[in-house]
Order: sequence, then structure tokens, then C-alpha cells
Amino acid sequence: MIHVCPLSRLSETVERTGAAHVLSVINLGTPVELPARVVRDNHLFVGFNDIVAPQEGLIHPAAEHVEAILGFARRWPRSAPLVVHCFAGISRSTASAYIAACALNPGRDEGEIARALRAASPIATPNALLVALADEALGRQGRMSAAVAAIGRGREAMENEPFELVLE
Repeated sequence: MIHVCPLSRLSETVERTGAAHVLSVINLGTPVELPARVVRDNHLFVGFNDIVAPQEGLIHPAAEHVEAILGFARRWPRSAPLVVHCFAGISRSTASAYIAACALNPGRDEGEIARALRAASPIATPNALLVALADEALGRQGRMSAAVAAIGRGREAMENEPFELVLE
């Protein structure tokens, strides 16, 4: 089970779910206070801005960010839930949860996973560039990007509610 939340709900989500692993996909330099139950080796901080094209002075999602996310997801033992968060729990974290679900279920249809994401969160708006880079890295031939485009932009919000994405 993958749980997604905003930074403001990280501790609450980890405690409620019993998660032992946390993936932080957030602006470089943003302080992230890990709950005590999460050991440092079970935390990955991937720093980039929530943008879908290069912009001067900002860090756009890149292949190395996707590789870090994929590596962490693949090392996650699944004995306890994984929590993925960004600042608002809307774009980078939902894209990362979607990427992890696709990577961990190579035979599962991308559209099915995207629809499960939308059903779990009407606010989710996965970062399209991050998804496109993962689509290429996973050899999904554009299907991940097409599936995320098909579910469309989520409902407008300042912050998402924590939700879960079932892997199977």
C-alpha cells in the first residue's frame, strides 16, 4: 500500500498507517522532519520544483530524479506501507506514487492504475514531466503519460487529503 499526503500531514499519515518508508519529493532545501518511527535509511529526499518545463532558477524533474524514485520503490520491502509526500500532496507525490505503482506492477495496465489514482483522490494532478520521464525509463511507450492525460487535471485545491493507492 502506498499512502500519499502533503508535508503538513506527514507525521499523522506515517503514524496512522504504520509506514516505515518515506519518499519526499519536494523543493530542494525544504525541511522535512521525519517521524521517529522512520529510520534515516528508509527515507529518500528527492529535491526538485513542481514544474513541467525548464525554468531559469528552478530545478525541473529529470531522469536522475526518476531513477532515484524507481530505485527507492524497488528497494521498499512492502512489509509496511510507503508514504510519499510533496508540499501539497497534489502533483509530485501523486506522480511518484503512480510511477512506483507502475514499476512494481509491470504487467498492470497503466490506465487502470491512473483510474485507481483518480478514484482515490479527485484532487490528484500528477506532474506530467515526471510521469513522461518515468514512462520512458520503464519502457511503457507513452502509455503512462496517456493514462494520466486521460484522467485529466484534478479538482483545484491548495492541499490534498491523505489517500492510499492500492498496488494490486
